[in-house]
Amino acid sequence: QVRLVESGGGLVQAGESLRLSCVASGTVMSINVMGWYRQAPGKQRELVATITSGGGTTYAHSVKGRFSISRDNAKNTVYLQMNSLEPEDAAVYYCEYKDPYGSDYWGQGTRVTVSS
Repeated sequence: QVRLVESGGGLVQAGESLRLSCVASGTVMSINVMGWYRQAPGKQRELVATITSGGGTTYAHSVKGRFSISRDNAKNTVYLQMNSLEPEDAAVYYCEYKDPYGSDYWGQGTRVTVSS
């Protein structure tokens, strides 16, 4: 099993920045994909960004140029640097871990609130 613990959420004003962290523990495979998703009230969960263990990244169009995903494989930690936050970015942000062996785990989420 893999346990994911997110941190770094909070309340910010529009235009400000936050950095989210997600630490994976347990049976973490060297080859995996970790990502951030978000879910706003009344909306479906949506992809924000993913990063492979080799460093390949994908981003949702809505966050390209503002958000940056990175990871420290030695610490089994993935980060999401969020700049120029907008009220539309307010959501609960979830971390996901997937590996080639069929594992798929989610964290409990961290809330981001952006005031205008």
